[in-house]
Amino acid sequence: MTDERAHPSLATLDPSEEHTFTAPIKRINEGHDVSTFLASHAYVDIMTFLMQLNRSMFPISDSPDGQPRDRAAQSMPPDESLFSDTIRRLRSLLDELERLIDLNPPDPGPRRFGNVSFRRWFEAVESRAPDLLRTSVPLDRMSARINSETTAYTELEPYLLGSFGSAQRLDYGTGHELSFLAFLGCIWKLGGFQSQEPVLKERNIVLSVIEPYLQLVRKLIKTYTLEPAGSHGVWGLDDHSFLPYVFGSAQYGPAISQKDPVPVEGSHPNAPNPADVTKAVSVERLRKTNMYFAAIGFINDVKTGPFWEHSPTLYDISGVKGGWGKINKGMIKMYNVEVLSKFPVVQHFRFGSLFSWDRDPNAAPPPSSIHSSSQPPSKLPSDLQASTGSLNTARPTPTATAVDPRSMAQNTPAPWASNGPATTAAPWAQFPSTKSSLPELTRSSAPRQLRANGAQQQIDASRNPGTNHARVAKEAPEDRGTSSAMPPPLRAPWARKPA
Repeated sequence: MTDERAHPSLATLDPSEEHTFTAPIKRINEGHDVSTFLASHAYVDIMTFLMQLNRSMFPISDSPDGQPRDRAAQSMPPDESLFSDTIRRLRSLLDELERLIDLNPPDPGPRRFGNVSFRRWFEAVESRAPDLLRTSVPLDRMSARINSETTAYTELEPYLLGSFGSAQRLDYGTGHELSFLAFLGCIWKLGGFQSQEPVLKERNIVLSVIEPYLQLVRKLIKTYTLEPAGSHGVWGLDDHSFLPYVFGSAQYGPAISQKDPVPVEGSHPNAPNPADVTKAVSVERLRKTNMYFAAIGFINDVKTGPFWEHSPTLYDISGVKGGWGKINKGMIKMYNVEVLSKFPVVQHFRFGSLFSWDRDPNAAPPPSSIHSSSQPPSKLPSDLQASTGSLNTARPTPTATAVDPRSMAQNTPAPWASNGPATTAAPWAQFPSTKSSLPELTRSSAPRQLRANGAQQQIDASRNPGTNHARVAKEAPEDRGTSSAMPPPLRAPWARKPA
């Protein structure tokens, strides 16, 4: 109990009070809805649960010499003797979903996009979902009292079905991964994980449920050739997942006691070098025991070519000098920016009574940054768009004066027709400033002091106002002692040789 009092954890429903469940619905319909989401109870609960699970993955040390007392407990595969009843039931659920893959094999023949047999698999899961939930999540054993015709299963089912990709688009991405995190958060709120001591139950959720879920998803992707959903392409962290990089980096962080804050730099003495992610032999050896390297191993399974070429962001992160603790800190911030703050990712997330759309009175307003300003524009009248800072892209009213076409080349020359620098150069055509404006992942500044209001203070600390977190990994070349200046503008980024 010491850990729960010292560090915020996701609250469970009060068993002495009745709870009214509601069917989750879609709320994020336009870009500006993301700002509302970032101030909601749902966002606070998601970040609280994420950081709670993340903390549990650091090695635990209560010994005077600071060495981890139970180092093996952070590794894969987990000890089955430590599984609670809920953990065993959820693992059986995942096993059943994997069995359905064998019953719905992919259609033969090469395909450019996803295999349509995934829709048959999804229909099979959808038809079995009510029975699977009642078997895997027995509400009669949980502490919540129900006071509505809508049961908890009504809230759980959309999160479960939203965890395995889109049957319509034949894709999978971090938004689906977020849905599974919310599914587990719902079970936590219902009291389904309360039978074990703190830290142990969170660690078992990660290693015994989330990791098998990721393995199931990877099998779905390879079997049905699911497309990346909302991927940044080569410049994204990963085409499909994000959570394994958060929890996997914590596995190699420095050992902490139950009262210590989450480390922001350093590594465990026995941890591998972050640069080992570029070594195929090391990846194959470590992917069986660490979630970070397991995710890297899957990338190597589905992609060919040099690692620095197909995964430049992960390659740059491998050069961070602050250790796995610093990488973990940056991953938390990057998750907040690249997943929870991006409209294409969170637009399909649903809100009910367990993850509520209502505003959190203690939530700080989301900082103004390039990420918030780049959301899809809302459908506002033109006069309101001017007041919100949106560009006026309406076609100008034509004048009555006739224009000689022969004179247009002198009056309105195209940018590429001039001898000087282009007046409408794309942002990526400009030389970057020599002054670094990089995220805190690769900075050595001291962490913020946490406020006394618990979960909100850590969530605020995961944001870094005025900084572009999406380019979190760009400091790696600076850490390696190389120049941060880009090559000449006519040289493509992929033409550079690795450091």
